[in-house]
Amino acid sequence: MDTGHVSALHAKHAGLEARIRDEIARPVPDSFLVATLKKQKLRIKQALTRSTG
Repeated sequence: MDTGHVSALHAKHAGLEARIRDEIARPVPDSFLVATLKKQKLRIKQALTRSTG
């Protein structure tokens, strides 16, 4: 996998982490949204593992 794609995956992963952190910090976080974001983050992490392993 090319480094540009890996860099994009890292950026998406960091963006999802920030969105999760922001949502959890809200007075009434949307648990469904948090779960969805975590699943997306996991898929990206798995793609990164496949690309580097």
